Amino acid sequence: MQRRDFVTLLGGAAAVWPIVARAQQPKMPVIGFLDPTSSDTFEGRLRGFRQGLKETGYVEGENVAIVYRYAENQMDRLPELVADLVQRQVAVIATLANGALVAKAATTTIPVVFLLAEDPVKVGLVASLARPGGNLTGINFLSAELVAKRLELVRRLVPTATRIAVLLNPTGPNAETALRDAQSTARAIGLEIRALNASTSHEINVAFATLVRDRFDALLVDIDPFFTSRRVQLVNLASRHAIPATYPGRQFTDAGGLMSYGSNLTDAWRQVGAYSGRILKGAKPADLPVAQSSKFELVINAETARMLGLTVPATLLSAADEVIE
Repeated sequence: MQRRDFVTLLGGAAAVWPIVARAQQPKMPVIGFLDPTSSDTFEGRLRGFRQGLKETGYVEGENVAIVYRYAENQMDRLPELVADLVQRQVAVIATLANGALVAKAATTTIPVVFLLAEDPVKVGLVASLARPGGNLTGINFLSAELVAKRLELVRRLVPTATRIAVLLNPTGPNAETALRDAQSTARAIGLEIRALNASTSHEINVAFATLVRDRFDALLVDIDPFFTSRRVQLVNLASRHAIPATYPGRQFTDAGGLMSYGSNLTDAWRQVGAYSGRILKGAKPADLPVAQSSKFELVINAETARMLGLTVPATLLSAADEVIE
């Protein structure tokens, strides 16, 4: 072979090698992040989710991609959004309760990691907590079971309260259990409970009008993604009508709500991210037990308490994980 021919051949190979190398690079896995609410509902969830991924070796944009789908509180859009993620053949779908139910109906092959307040066995997402058995697993943050604790905290903060309204979203999977838990605890500590339903912004206004008209002493807002997305409306109405209210998470107290007790949702989303990362590494959802949320927090907004004319007992202040002044 003449030298000129050899150089030409070498140059051609050099041009081809980068193409071959690029073709041999592993394809970046894609996670579908599905939220029934909006992108600005709770900023801590993405921080927690990405932290969980990082703990398992994944960083968005470096070795994993995330596509975000938000239903903007329009639950009838969830099937369309899930269908899009299935068509894209994402490696994992991370979602909340309503999204998990739709995803379960849409695919039996794509792993789904959920965050849920209700018992996932009871709502039909998994066969058991220890052995989920299908393509779904996730984190149960036990907020339904915390309703009793929240009622007890209301009694400590407002000792004169005897009639408590419970705001529920009748379209959510948690409403029935939350009401049953509230009624059971109320009977034990001598409170009267009344359920108020709301699944739209207008219905929230109607519920507050009823609460004021019937002179309830306090309000307990149930855990639900819709209520989280409407937290500013809820907090403003409670302040306007001088209603002591307790909420399921610190997003509400950060927005000016009186008191919240529940799971640390940023940490719960971290657990969802960690499970998603483990699945990307090869773990099967069927073998990953449904985990329990591991962090809970009591947050009291002392400024709101003063505005409502409430004196927070010293014992309650000392029990709080954070007091907002």
